Amino acid sequence: MDGSYKHLLKGNREWVKERLAMDKHYFKKQSTSQQPEYLWIGCSDSRVPANNVTKTQPGVIFVHRNIANVVIQTDLNLLSVLYYAVDILHVRHVIVCGHYECGGVSAAMQNEDFGFVNNWLRSIKEVYAQHKTELEKIKNLKKREDRLVELNVLAQVHNLAKTRIVQRAWKNGSLQLHGLIYDCRTGKLNDLNCKMTNQTHIESIFRYNL
Repeated sequence: MDGSYKHLLKGNREWVKERLAMDKHYFKKQSTSQQPEYLWIGCSDSRVPANNVTKTQPGVIFVHRNIANVVIQTDLNLLSVLYYAVDILHVRHVIVCGHYECGGVSAAMQNEDFGFVNNWLRSIKEVYAQHKTELEKIKNLKKREDRLVELNVLAQVHNLAKTRIVQRAWKNGSLQLHGLIYDCRTGKLNDLNCKMTNQTHIESIFRYNL
């Protein structure tokens, strides 16, 4: 067995021992059900594990991850996760979390041909195009990239708000949308202060009569 792969299994056994030492019923309680309060839509980047950066235990955050944390209306995977989290698990908060030093955002700023990935990066390029004037006033390319990371999160929160799933939850109960940025350089999460709680946050054409 490959050494690096075997290391994962060894780590798992050590983790199990640590958990049982703290609470001998830990896994019995974990196996019964989950009642997460949050849905986290984050980047697939290995440096941004939701539970670690928020110091939360398994069962607290329901997680969906993709390249550059985008919300695309035709992404049945994401929409299925969103539906399950909101309608079945009844999460109270949906968080889009981007991060600085994001490879997907960096790639979207370029004119390189990345093959199949071009299709995924297009939505981020559209965010760039919408904010081209603001972004191109920023001469430092790293700072421009950081700003696009932020604008991308804001756009994806708006995309969430345009879904029937979210709007139906707003009508029937309490649901909040949030945008966060994780700074890999400091370890800190920064709130973009874009909380959404009802249809008034989006243009009228996107509001469903539910």
